[in-house]
Order: sequence, then C-alpha cells, then structure tokens
Amino acid sequence: MPRIETETLAQHRDWRRNQLIEAAASIALESGGAAVTVAAVAQRAGLSRTSVYEYFGSSADLIADLVLEELNNFAQYLQEAVADTDQPLSSIEAWIQSALTYIADGRHLLAKALNATSLPQERAAAIGSAHRGLLAPLVSGLSAMGVKDTQRALLFIQAITDASTKRIEAGHDAEAEIKSATAFCIAGLTSI
Repeated sequence: MPRIETETLAQHRDWRRNQLIEAAASIALESGGAAVTVAAVAQRAGLSRTSVYEYFGSSADLIADLVLEELNNFAQYLQEAVADTDQPLSSIEAWIQSALTYIADGRHLLAKALNATSLPQERAAAIGSAHRGLLAPLVSGLSAMGVKDTQRALLFIQAITDASTKRIEAGHDAEAEIKSATAFCIAGLTSI
C-alpha cells in the first residue's frame, strides 16, 4: 500500500485528485481535450488506471471536473478584479479589462483546448451555472446602472470581447485591443 504523505486521508484524497486534474490539464494543453483519457492521465500521474477510477467515473467526468475547475478559477479572478470598484461602470470596465487580460496572458488556453470535448449531459447544469458565474459581476453592474435589457447588453459585450479575443490570439497588440474593446463597450453602455 502506498505511503500517505499528508496528515489525513481526506487531505491525501484531495492531493491525489489535484494531481490527476493537473495531469489532465497538462495533457489537454499539449495535445487537446481528446487526448485526455483515463489511461493517459494515469500514466502521466504515475498511477494505475484503477486508481483514477477511484476519483473519476470516466474520462468525460474527469474533463467535466477540469472544465468546472477552470471556469471557477476564471470566475474567482473576475470577482476579485471587480471587488475594489465602487461604481457600476467601473465594475464593468474592470470585468472587461480583466477578462481580456486573462486571454492575453494565455490563461484561457486550457478552456480552449477542452472546448471541443463532449461532456456528460448530467454535468451540463453545473457547467452552465459556472458559465453564469463568469457573468455575475457584469449582470450586477448592468443592473446597478439601470440597464433594462441586461441580456442584450451581455450579448453586445460578449460579441465585442469575443472579437477582441480573436484579434489578440491572431497576434494584434493585446493592450490596444483591451483598451479599444473596453472603450467601445463603455461608450455603448453610456449611450443607452
């Protein structure tokens, strides 16, 4: 039996689960989401396949957990970015800048690698909730501004940030893209 190097069994299980998630993330970044299999993750982590099944029921479950962890990390990053703002417009501006900085820094590459992967249908609600968590600071800011149709405003902001994301990924100056996208969104919001 392998030696447990943590104080408790629960800590060991958390440590092992994180080890498997990190192995899966590395594989996804190197070879794409389709390469994340139980066998590949087990090999990368130096464990048997049956050990992986103690934590995840399938490759799809492992990928779903990886997606959820990535979305939750991104949401926390965005929440922290807007935490120090005291005005709705400042909050929206901070969200846009932070979201695009996350892209420019390459921290979104894991989510991009996993994007084309099929996920278990039973995990769709949790993943949808995590996606909504990304937008929560924007919804709060838009509501506080008195924007009546927040859904439309969210779609506009998303379209602009998506276009800027593509330009950043294509090699355009990230700082200029972030500045332009932010100014465009804020000008649009203040005109409605």
